[in-house]
Formats: sequence, structure tokens, C-alpha cells
Amino acid sequence: MSEEPNLLGAFLRARRELVSPEDAGVPVVGVRRTPGLRREEVAMLAGISADYYLRLERGRDRSPSAQVLESLARVLRLDDDTRAYLLGLAAAKPRRRPRPRKEAVPPSTAKFVAMLPLPAFVEGRYLDVLAANPLATALSPRLVPGGNRLRDVFLDPAEQALFPDWETAAAGLVAGFRQAVGTDTDDPRCIELVGELSLVSPLFRQLWARHDVRPRAGAVIPFNHPQVGEIRLNREKLLISGTDGIMLVVYHPDAGTADAEKLALLASASAVSGGRVQAPR
Repeated sequence: MSEEPNLLGAFLRARRELVSPEDAGVPVVGVRRTPGLRREEVAMLAGISADYYLRLERGRDRSPSAQVLESLARVLRLDDDTRAYLLGLAAAKPRRRPRPRKEAVPPSTAKFVAMLPLPAFVEGRYLDVLAANPLATALSPRLVPGGNRLRDVFLDPAEQALFPDWETAAAGLVAGFRQAVGTDTDDPRCIELVGELSLVSPLFRQLWARHDVRPRAGAVIPFNHPQVGEIRLNREKLLISGTDGIMLVVYHPDAGTADAEKLALLASASAVSGGRVQAPR
């Protein structure tokens, strides 16, 4: 049996490389070959021995106390979401049950998506598009069942062109993906996606190596749409009860704005096309 991956050590190493000595209050003397903080500097600032910290990074000790983790989170300047992720990496976990091979959209959710007068789609744990209504596809033709948000944003120039700052959008997507998969980075589906994108996208490799974590949550998303031009929509991501990380994603404009008018134009065009909600068979 292969050794369990050292997720905690990889996380600590990646995050210490992102903290500058100046930000940590560490005097810089001479030439530094190591990006960010050195191991012994992290240990000193966290109040633990350098040997113990080395054991954590190398996976020789995978059960640090909550006090040690809180100290490391402070030194590494983690926000609340990333701190929670760090605590989760070190938490004792029960034996993982095999996941279903195929994610399924609850029938009631598929009906709800079809009825919504707003762009809506269902997103799986690995950011696969599991269902979408015609207005979602009108917003982005890539929002169809069988698509994957990571592949679309990193590999499709047309999808990249939808976002005024697509690299920022891509960074948020990767951070949300890491939060969604959690400690299951050895899951075959995760390995497939990360491996494929790491081979073809230098930006993905860079972002994945940062170990950034961000909840899949609501935000205001600007688009450069080829039909209606600039449009800003509120995005809601709602966990679907009874599923393992499947989310309903809905875009909506502020009422009475030019964005609402532009979305209405897209809705009219979608209605004329006579499309139905798309869902896997």
C-alpha cells in the first residue's frame, strides 16, 4: 500500500514560502536562497523547536496540537478560511468511504433549475457542470452538462475572454476547488484534473502550488459578454442538501440597473431559441 500523501507538510512548505521576512519581522542579512521564510524562522516565530517543525514538514509527525497549529497559522498569516483548512488537514479523520463514481443531480433540483428565470447551473464537487438552464448557456456556452469549470477557464480562450481579469477569476476558482476537495487530493478525479491542467497550464501549476483556499461562495462577477457587452451579476453558490458538495449556482443582477436590462435581452434571446434545461441523461 502506498504511503498516504503528506498534505500537511506540503501546505506548510507552500505557505511559508509566501510570507516575506519583512512581513514576519525577521531581519534580512546577506543573500537568501529560500523564498519566503526559512523553516527555522517559522519554528522560532511559532515557539516550537526547529526539529519539530522539520518533522511536520516531512510528514514524520502528522498530529500537531491545536495550539501548535494556531501558532503556525499566525506566523503564516493565514486568513480564517485557510486557518480552518490547516486545522482540517491535521484533524483525525475516519476511514473514508468510497465516493459514488458519478455525481447525480436530485430530480427536484433539476426541475428548480429549469423553472428559474435567471442563469442557473449545478456544479459538482470537482467543478463539473451537472445541469444548466438555457439562460446559463446564453451567459456562457461552456455552461453545459459535461463541461468542467476548471478546464473551461484555463483551456478555453473564449471562456477567458468573458472575464475582464480572467487570471483573478482563475485564482478564485482554484482556491474554491482546493477547499471543495479538502484532503481528498489523492482521489482519482482530483488527480486526473490536477495532472491534466498542470501539464498544459503554467498558471494553474503556479496557483495550485500556493495552496490557497477559499469557500465556494457568493460574489459580484463582471463579464465581457460578446452580445451585451459589460455586465455585472451577483453570483450565489448554495449547497444542495443531501449531496456531497454539489452546489446550485445562480447569477442575478441588481434590480433596476443596466445589468438587469442586459440580462433581460439575453433571456429574450434564450426564450426565442426555445431551449430546455440541460441535464445529464
